[in-house]
Amino acid sequence: MLQTIHLHLPSPLPFQTLHISPQSTISDLPIPSPFDDNDDVYLRTTSSILSPSTSISSLQHNDNLNHPINIHVCARLLGGKGGFGSQLRAAGGRMSTGKATNMDSCRDLSGRRLGTIKEAQRQAELLESAPALRAKLQAEEKSKLEALERKLGISQPDSPDEGEGSGSKRKVDDVNLEELAAKKYKFEDNKFLEESREINESVRNAVSKAMLLKKKKKTSTTTTTPATTASTAKSDPKGKAKVDELTKKEKEKLSMPPPALTNVA
Repeated sequence: MLQTIHLHLPSPLPFQTLHISPQSTISDLPIPSPFDDNDDVYLRTTSSILSPSTSISSLQHNDNLNHPINIHVCARLLGGKGGFGSQLRAAGGRMSTGKATNMDSCRDLSGRRLGTIKEAQRQAELLESAPALRAKLQAEEKSKLEALERKLGISQPDSPDEGEGSGSKRKVDDVNLEELAAKKYKFEDNKFLEESREINESVRNAVSKAMLLKKKKKTSTTTTTPATTASTAKSDPKGKAKVDELTKKEKEKLSMPPPALTNVA
């Protein structure tokens, strides 16, 4: 019994119907020219490529042996150097790195934004943890207050019995705040006192040096002015009275005591 084979040629050529023995192979098929060259074409079914040694009986349907077999004649294409798959993988990697990870603007099936849902969950968590946070803040404030009371010698008893039994500790109501505020504390930072004393002495020395330099400049100017005035008096007898008056004023200025230095510190 012969097997019916539908040989599909490349488009737009129609398919051909062949009848061949099931014991024959693919190489026995009468393929029309110019497709009879094995180097330019290859045969395939809908699921796999056929080799020349493939038998026709292996292509028959198990349920119906008389069912025709469809074989396609395909032309071979010249391939490139390869590497197209690696290029696609690299491009996909670059595209995946640029994807946005923030999905807050997206909506769920009910139409609500994901960012709104996350914010509502965060607010609910804050409301649940609010009592614990409040208790923590109160405990921190209480510990600070107790530390301050210990420094000042004040202690507030936790119970009435504890306050009566402790003689060394005082209650807050028994403390005189005015007396506590008027209490003087001794400043015992010796390093700071020495540095401040050195600074005061250096400032005082600098001011005294500046005053001495100013006084020397005044004396040098006053010694030069009487010589010039005496020469002018000899040349001009009428201005002798004015020269005498000027020299008298300069002598009075020199006889005046220097100003007292104020305590800079």
